[in-house]
Amino acid sequence: MSAALPLPLQLIWLVPVYGFSGMLLSLPWATGWIKRNGPRPAAYLNLLVTLLAVLHGSLVIREVASIGPQHLDFAWFQAADLNLRIGFDLSLTNLAALELVTTMSLVCQVFALGYMDKEWSLARFYALVGFFEGAMSGVVLSSNLFMSYFLLEMLTLSTYLLVGFWYAQPLVVTAARDAFLTKRVGDVLLLMGVVALSAWAGSMEFTDLYAWAAKAKAEQLISPLAGTLLGLGLIAGPMGKCAQFPMHLWLDEAMEGPNPASILRNSVVVTCGAIVLLKLMPVVALSPLATTVLLVVGSISAIGGGLVAVAQVDLKRAFSYSTTSYLGLVFITIALQMPGLALLLLFAHGLARALQFMGVGSVIATTNCQDLSELGGLGTRMPATSLAFLVGSAGLVGLLPLGCFWCYGLVIDNLRQLAPGYAALFLLTNALTAVNATRIYRSVFLGPVLPKTKRTPEVNWLMALPMVSLTVIVVLLPWIMERIDPVPGIASFPLPVGLAVAASGLAGLVIGALLPQDQFWSRSTLPTVRVLQDLLAYDFYTPEIYRRTIVTPVAGLARFTRWFDITVVKGLVDGVGRLSLTTAEGLKLSVSGQLQSYVLTLIVAIVLLLGGLQVLRGVG
Repeated sequence: MSAALPLPLQLIWLVPVYGFSGMLLSLPWATGWIKRNGPRPAAYLNLLVTLLAVLHGSLVIREVASIGPQHLDFAWFQAADLNLRIGFDLSLTNLAALELVTTMSLVCQVFALGYMDKEWSLARFYALVGFFEGAMSGVVLSSNLFMSYFLLEMLTLSTYLLVGFWYAQPLVVTAARDAFLTKRVGDVLLLMGVVALSAWAGSMEFTDLYAWAAKAKAEQLISPLAGTLLGLGLIAGPMGKCAQFPMHLWLDEAMEGPNPASILRNSVVVTCGAIVLLKLMPVVALSPLATTVLLVVGSISAIGGGLVAVAQVDLKRAFSYSTTSYLGLVFITIALQMPGLALLLLFAHGLARALQFMGVGSVIATTNCQDLSELGGLGTRMPATSLAFLVGSAGLVGLLPLGCFWCYGLVIDNLRQLAPGYAALFLLTNALTAVNATRIYRSVFLGPVLPKTKRTPEVNWLMALPMVSLTVIVVLLPWIMERIDPVPGIASFPLPVGLAVAASGLAGLVIGALLPQDQFWSRSTLPTVRVLQDLLAYDFYTPEIYRRTIVTPVAGLARFTRWFDITVVKGLVDGVGRLSLTTAEGLKLSVSGQLQSYVLTLIVAIVLLLGGLQVLRGVG
C-alpha cells in the first residue's frame, strides 16, 4: 500500500468494518444488558455507521475517478510458503457495487424503523443487518478468492440468522434451516475449488489466478476432467447465493423472514454472488462444459422462475421467483463473456427490486396480509406505495425510459448476431416479468376493496421517505448508468432492437391485464387450467422430486446406519463385554488362594504355547 494515496483510499478497509461495528454496538441492547430505553439506540447507531460507510465510499469514488483504479493489500497470515493477504480492488465498478450495497443497507434500515416499530428484538435485527452489510461490502471489494469465500460464508450465516429471526414460529425455523443447508451445498463445492486452486496456482489473488488460468490453458497444465470439476465447483457457490436452479428453493422459503431483510436479500445479496462469479469467470472458462452448464442453469432459472412466479398467490414469493428469473439472465451474460452488461443488469435490478419489495412491505405492514386473493383496491388508499410499486415493477421490465429498457437493449443488440436464441430468451423473460408485475398490481392496487383492505392508511413517514427517495433514484437510473464505466452511451443500439424490447414488455403488460382473476378463488375452476396452475404454483413439483430422490433416500440411509450402529456395532461390543463379565464370574470361583496351583497353571499354559509354536514351525 502506497503512503502517497489519499487518506480515504488508505482507509478503505474501514468500509466493511463500519457494518461489523454496527453489529458490535447493537450487542448491549440485543443481549438485554441495557433495558431501560428500549432497542431504538441500537438502530440509530447502525444508521450512523452505515451513513459513514456511504460517505466514505463516495469520497473513494471521487478519488478513484481522478487518479484511476488502485489496489491495496495488507499482510494477514504467513507460515512457510502460505501467504494470505487482505486485498482490496478499487475500480469504479467495484466502488459502484459498494455504494449500491451501503446505500441499500441505509435505505432498508430507515425503512425497518417504520416497519418494525413495535418489535422488541429490533436491536438484534439491526445487529444482524450490520453483520450482513459488513460481509457484503467486503465481498465486492475483495481482491482474492480466499477472502471472498470467507465473506460468502458469513453471508450464509447471516442469511440463516435473519430468515430465522422470528424463531418461535416452526415454519420460520424450517425455512432458516433449509436456506442454510441449501447454500451450504454450494459453499462446500466452492471450497473444493478454492483448495484445488490454492494448490495449483499457489496464490489466491484474482490477478494471479487469471495469469495462472491463461498459462494453464496455453500449456495444458491440468487435464480436461480436472478443469471441468474445478469450474463446476467454482460456479456452485454463486449458484447457491443467487438462488439458481437447482439450488433456488431457499429464496422462496427465506421470505419467512422480516421484509426489510428480504429487501436486501433480493437486491444486493444476490448481486454479491453474481459479482464473485464475474471475478471467477477467467478460471471457469478453462472448462467449456462448465460454461455450458452455466448457460443451461441460467436459461432454466430465467424461464422457469418467470413461469413459476406467474402462478404464486403469496405476494413475497411471487417476487422471489422473479428474482431467480432475473439473475438467470445475469448468469447468461456472464457465461457469454459480457461482464459490463452483466454489471448494468445487476445495478438496474438491485435498485428496482428493492423499491418493489418496499412496496410489498408497505402493503404487508398496513394490511397484515400477503395473500393476493385477499387484497385489492389499495391504489386510492395508499398512493405513495402504489406509485413506488409501479415504478419499481416498471424498472424491472423493458419499458422506456427506465433502466432495464437500456440494459435489455444493449444485451439483445450484442446477442442478436452472437446468440439469437438467447436474445429471444431475454425477450421472453422480460414478457413473463411484465405479466407477473401487472397481475400483482391489478390484484393489490386495483379492483374492489376487500375486508382486509377497508382500513388501510398510507404508511408512516419512516417507511414512506426511503420508498419515495428510491422511487426518484429508479426514475433517474438511465442518467446514472451513463456515468458508470465500462458502457458509456447506453442508448447506442438500433431502433429495431429498442422496439423489440418495448414490444416484449408491452405484450407482457397486455397479457397480465387480460388474465382472468377471481379474488375468491386462487385456483381456476377449469380442470386443465388448474393442472397447469398447480404445476407452476408448486415449482414443477421440484420440492416433491427432491423429497423422493434425495431427502427420502438420505433419511433411509441415516435410519439404516443408526440401526446398524445400535444393533450390530453396539450389540457386538456389548456382547464382548458381557462375555468378559461372564468369564470373569466363572473364573473367580476357581480362585483358591493356593500359590502352587497358580504356578502349575502358568507352566501348563507356557508348555502348550511352546508346543503349538513348534507344531506350526514343523508344518511351515
